[in-house]
Order: sequence, then structure tokens, then C-alpha cells
Amino acid sequence: MMSRSYTNLLDLASGNFPAMGQPREKKRLPRVMTVPGVISELDDDQANSVTSDAPSSAIQDRIIIVANQLPVKAKRRPDNKGWSFSWDDDSLLLQLKDGLPEEMEVLYVGSLKVDVDPVEQDDVSQLLLDKFKCVPAFLPSDILTKFYHGFCKQHLWPLFHYMLPFSASHGGRFDRSLWEAYVAANKIFSQRVIEVINPEDDYVWIHDYHLMVLPTFLRRRFNRLRMGFFLHSPFPSSEIYRTLPVREEIMKALLNSDLIGFHTYDYARHFLSCCSRMLGLEYQSKRGYIGVEYYGRTIGIKIMPVGIHMGQIKSVLSLADKEWRVAELKQQFEGKTVLLGVDDMDVFKGIDLKLLAMEQMLKEHPKWQGRAVLVQIANPSRGGGKDLEDIQAEIQASCKRINETFSQPGYEPVVLIDRPVSLCERFAYYTIAECVVVTAVRDGMNLTPYEYIVGRQGVSESESSSESSGPKKSMLVVSEFIGCSPSLSGAIRVNPWNTESTAEAMNEAISMSDAEKQLRHEKHYRYVSSHDVAFWSRSFFQDLERTCKDHFRRRCWGIGLSFGFRVVALDPNFRKLSIDHIVSVYLRSKNRAILLDYDGTVMPQTSHNKTPSAEVISIINTLSGDTKNTVFVVSGRGRESLGKWFSPCKKLGIAAEHGFFMRWSANDEWELCGQNSEFGWKQIAEPVMKLYTESTDGSSIETKESALVWHHRDADPGFGSSQAKEMLDHLESVLANEPVAVKSGQFIVEVKPQGVSKGMVAEKIFTTMSEKGKQADFVLCIGDDRSDEEMFEIISNAISSGILSSSTSVFACTVGQKPSKARYYLDDPAEVLNMLEALAEASDPESFTDTESEGSL
Repeated sequence: MMSRSYTNLLDLASGNFPAMGQPREKKRLPRVMTVPGVISELDDDQANSVTSDAPSSAIQDRIIIVANQLPVKAKRRPDNKGWSFSWDDDSLLLQLKDGLPEEMEVLYVGSLKVDVDPVEQDDVSQLLLDKFKCVPAFLPSDILTKFYHGFCKQHLWPLFHYMLPFSASHGGRFDRSLWEAYVAANKIFSQRVIEVINPEDDYVWIHDYHLMVLPTFLRRRFNRLRMGFFLHSPFPSSEIYRTLPVREEIMKALLNSDLIGFHTYDYARHFLSCCSRMLGLEYQSKRGYIGVEYYGRTIGIKIMPVGIHMGQIKSVLSLADKEWRVAELKQQFEGKTVLLGVDDMDVFKGIDLKLLAMEQMLKEHPKWQGRAVLVQIANPSRGGGKDLEDIQAEIQASCKRINETFSQPGYEPVVLIDRPVSLCERFAYYTIAECVVVTAVRDGMNLTPYEYIVGRQGVSESESSSESSGPKKSMLVVSEFIGCSPSLSGAIRVNPWNTESTAEAMNEAISMSDAEKQLRHEKHYRYVSSHDVAFWSRSFFQDLERTCKDHFRRRCWGIGLSFGFRVVALDPNFRKLSIDHIVSVYLRSKNRAILLDYDGTVMPQTSHNKTPSAEVISIINTLSGDTKNTVFVVSGRGRESLGKWFSPCKKLGIAAEHGFFMRWSANDEWELCGQNSEFGWKQIAEPVMKLYTESTDGSSIETKESALVWHHRDADPGFGSSQAKEMLDHLESVLANEPVAVKSGQFIVEVKPQGVSKGMVAEKIFTTMSEKGKQADFVLCIGDDRSDEEMFEIISNAISSGILSSSTSVFACTVGQKPSKARYYLDDPAEVLNMLEALAEASDPESFTDTESEGSL
């Protein structure tokens, strides 16, 4: 019998499968994309009919939610033949459906918590797809161990919680085989997504740190895929994150998403700092939305803490066994004030610190001895290791010490519940607790305070029990290092490492008046009940829609290898300059204007020696020697250095300092193109710049004849950028009445005379050529930064004003694939030189003049 795995999903979709005895009539998956092209091209004619009810697509939108584990529970059947599956109601992935559009189909991709024998995997996959719309990713045991227990739990999870691998025994050393397993596991997940995706119709929402490189695998396959990612753990500061040997691979993979979500601003700020410091990326906030510019794409940054599922909690609160348990607990703790802790047993939850604080409170405030009880529910650990064993031993020792010291007949100050506790029982404890204490030293979100607030509110106001009918009140003592802390403004926030202050906070919480507790509770409940899990998922999906709305309008293509892969998304008219095409147009033209930027265009930005090479001199000399050509180097550099460097090029025009000084050939005098030659403003601007230079390590001032430039390329990226913004405001204020312009650029702030720009240079060249009866029929303009965009912009204005003819062949070209007003691009200065060399070789030798008898245009 042939294995059904042979007829896999892609084979079925393409029709490439063998005849089988009992072929299934039902397709295994809804639709599968197996060939390049637009989905609609593969559908039947009716899908494209004008009478179709679908507004824009043959299929309604669908979202594929990808996470490490599927939201299903699995167990063996009693007869040990096959598996039984059910929804996991506690899974966030299942709960978030409430916030998505009702008509949207939801498909899940993830792994199972159980091992499924390879011979059963096809049947399990079919069952999960048919009954649950789930697609399982089966990881081989060796990959699973190294992926989850290795890279995720030994490297990422500790590092994201600020634990550095100081030694082999503490945190462990980076193991590249674990990273390779992480990549392999992410690839398996991507294959499962690819099997079921409709790339033109579907959204993909990836969850958490287990799948941080998945966006690259999917983006390589589908450039325009609409894809979001949400991180459910903290994102560490750049100083911590940068210690990860594969830091850039993960950063670049995440940036292949369209929207990246974080619980708090702190986490997002750390991520943006890494983007700036490691990748040199800029971000900006526009109308409340934060975006990172990355190769023409804007990656949205979403800040929204996840909430709880109100419906599930209210159903738990109404359960009879919960009421029975509450009565039992009230009797057990009658006359006592209960402080409650609910934490996983791990090294970051701070249970040991909480116990020390409880001990301190009982010492400092003896009135609570015999009255205050800390009930600590410790959920089973998800990990292991020596660190956890040490913490568990310390917790047991602290409990024993505190109880031995402060116990009285009928009173035990610490009750440690070291076993699994059901949701129902947990809410029974919430109901009788006067205060919940969370002292985690680092936690992504932590929903315990949210659950407690709703548990104290109860199901409805009309309940008969005295607890429910009276005023609702609750108190929280929460660590400032957890994700929910910023949203709980009425909580008492503590540094859990400070035992004394935590103890005082616990005392304050249970000593506070009922009226104050009620006010704080009401404020918290309003927030928690309105910002539930449905609100979170709805908000994330709406932002994902907004971020992706231009996907199908822009031209996209992928570049780069491995995790250097990224998608460039640019205007449909923007394309690479073809050397063959420009040479053919060049040969047909009679009057040519060639305008070249210097740094970053014919000279690499990274080059320390800025003197042009013999090759550059030779090419430019040949081009400028052709009588059909008017060639200019248009640069921000000073006239002295430019004149010296290009002294062999007698016919070359030079515009220095962005055009303040200009000459048409080596035999001509420098023209002063600025409107004002008074530089008294320098005495005002220079002291301001010196002030910022002294306080910004790595910055410097460049003094030009017509301008002052403050450079901060070598300063700390964050501080340099902040100082540049501050300096810009300062200079604009003190120079408000001076005839100068203050502008910021790439790692610079520049003060220069008004009316001086590369755009004005281009306009003057085109106008002069036209007045001389040599209106340009060929324009080549190349540059790489913001100042060159002014030249590109002036070209279209020159055509509309008649300075250039509408039939002029224009080649406005930027260096590097990035958003630009130019229509063409070349990748780097090397490609620019290749193109210029091709033009020089195409120049007609008979058009050259004797250099001794040269004059200006």
C-alpha cells in the first residue's frame, strides 16, 4: 500500500499524484498556491466576472495564526487506537478570535504537545484540518529538543529576561547547533504555512519568540504577503540584546514582517534602539503610528498589552463548585487578611523575594502577626536546571523559616500551594484575597492582576452573596518590571529587589481604607473590562490592515542571501538603470547635461581616502572633453579640494558647497551664486555648535567658506540623533532673523545661506544651456542623499517651465535601492562608474576639443 504522505498537499493541488484505489473526493486543503502568478489567474472564469458579488477578491480574507503550539488538547483514545482532540479554552490563540471580523476564516498552524507516530501523522493532519482548521507542524525529536529546550529556553528566554550567559554553568555558552535547529524548526513551520496559504488573500499572524525567523522564510516565498508578528515576552535593552551572536539575523528576519507588536512602550523602545544602533534604521511617529523605514517598506510598530477573556472568566465565576470552594476558603481563613501570589515556578517570578518581603513586613509591623497570611500558588515549572533548583530550595527554606518564626495556634503566615491549581480554584482564592502581590523581576505581561480584578468584581451586581452585593474593592502590589504594570495606575508599584520597600507596599495595601481600595478597583476594572483580549486582537488586526493597504500597488522584489534577505518595495515606475539603454539614448543625443554628486556617488561613503582615483579622473575627463557634453560635479565639498582633485579635467564644471561657488571650466573664475556674501551669522551659530560638540562625544564641526556643518556619524546613534534635533531647534531659534537655512541630513546639521541648493545649480545649468541655444536633449543626474533629491525635483519643474523640452531624455538616478524622486537607481558607486565608463567609451572622438583652446560654455 502506498503511503498517503506521497500524495502530499502540493501534489494534490498540482494534479501530480498516482491513481489510488479509493480516491478522496474531498480536497485536503481549501486552496493551494503552487505556481507563480496572481491567485485570481488560477480561478475559474466566474471569479473574474463583473457580476461577482466579491468586491475585490474571489475569496474572502482569511487569517493564518502561527504559534509554537496549536490551541488544541490531545490525548490517546482509551483503546489506544488513534487520538482524541478538543479545543484548549485557555489558549490565547483561541480567545483572540473574538476580536477578528465574524466572517473571517481562521486557520491555525503550530505543533502539538504530544508525540505523534510518523505513520499516524497524515491521519492526524487530516482530522485536525477537517474538524479544527488546524495544521500541525511535526518536528523531529532531535530538532524539537534543540529548538525548544535548547535555543528557545537556554538562549532566547533567559536573554530576553535579562540573564546574560556569564559562564558555562550560569546561562551556558552559545551553541550554534541549537541555532541551526531553531532555523530548521522555523523552516518546517514555514512549509506548513506555505502548503495552505493563499498569498494574495490571506493574512499571517505569527506569535512569540519561538518563531522570530519565520517571517524571512515566508517573505522569500511571497514578497507581498500581509504578515504581522507579536512578541509575548519582554524585548531587552540593546545592551543586552547585542550580546546575542545571531542578533542581526533575528532583527532582519523580524523586519520582514509588516507589523511588529509589543506589550509595552519599553519593549518597543528597546527594539527600535536595536534597529538604530545595529542596522542604522530610522523610525518616526506619524499621526500616532510608529514606523521603521526599511528598503522602501514601512514596518509598523504596535504597542498594545494583551488582555484577558472576559467571557471565559465570567463563566468560571458563575460555577457552583467555585462558590463551594469560596465558602470553604472563607472558613479556613476566617479573621485573617489574605495576600495572594499566583506565579509559575521559575527563576524570574520573584517568589523568593516575595517571601523575604512578607517576613520583613511581619517583623516591622507586628500587628499583622497572627492576622496576615500569604497564600502562594506556585504553578509547575516549564523548565529545569540548577538555577531553578536553587530557587526552589530557597523558597522551601524561607517558608519553613517564616512559619517556624511567626506561627501561632491556628495561624500559619505562609501557605505554599506547590501543585497544579484549576482556573476555578484560582478564582476562589481571588475572591477571598484582600491583595494580590506580583514581584516578578522580569515578565512579558503577567495577567494575574487582571484576573484578580475581574474576580473581585464578580459576575453581576445582583448576586445575593454579601461579598458580591457590597462595594467592590481590590488592591495590587506589582513589580515595575512586568508588562501589565504601566496599565495599572492604581497599583502600588515596587522594585522587588528592594525587600524593605516591597514589605512597606504590602503593609500599605492591606492597611488602606476601604474607600480608597474601592476607587482604585473601579479604575482598574474599567480598564481591564474594556481592554480585553478581543480589543487587543481587533486593534492589532486593524493596524495590520492599515500597514498593508499599499502592498499590491507597489513593485516588490527580494534581494540578499540567507537572513540578509529583504524585500525592496518601491514605486511602480522606479527601476534599475540599464546601461545598454542609456548608451543608446546617449549616442542619439546632441546636447547633454551630466550632473554628478561626489561622496556616495563616484566616491564610496566608506572610503577614508576621498581623493578621486585615476580611473575616475580618466572617465570624467573623457566625458567633459566631449563638446556635446556639459559635465558638472555638484557637491557639498569646498571649492579648494574639488578644484585641486579635478585639476586634470579642464572642461569639467564644478559646483562647490551645494552651489554657493560655481565655475564652468578650469579656465573660468569662480562665481558666487549665493544671494548674500555676509557671514556674520557664523559668529552666532558656531558657539552653539561648539556647545553641542563638547557635550556629544564623537561629533565634530566642519567649517566651510559658506556654511557650517555639525557631524554626528561617529557619536552614539541615539544620543547623536537626539542632540541633532535639539541643535536644529536651537539654531532655528537664534538664527531666525538671519539670511540662512538650517537643515538636517544624514548624520549632519547644516547652516548655509538661503537660496543655495543643488536644485538651484541644476536649474542654472539648464537655463544657461538653453540661452546659449544648446537646450539639453539628454539629462543624466546622479546622487545619493537628500540634497540630491532637490536636483531630481527641479528636472520635472524645468520640463514644465520649458527650460527643458518635453522630449528631453531624462535619467534621474539615485544610488541605492530606496524611496526617491528619481526614476532610476544603481546599487553602488562601482555601478555608477561602470555606467559612466560605458558612456565615455561611447563618446565620439571627433567631438573632442583641444584642451589648450577650451573655453566656457
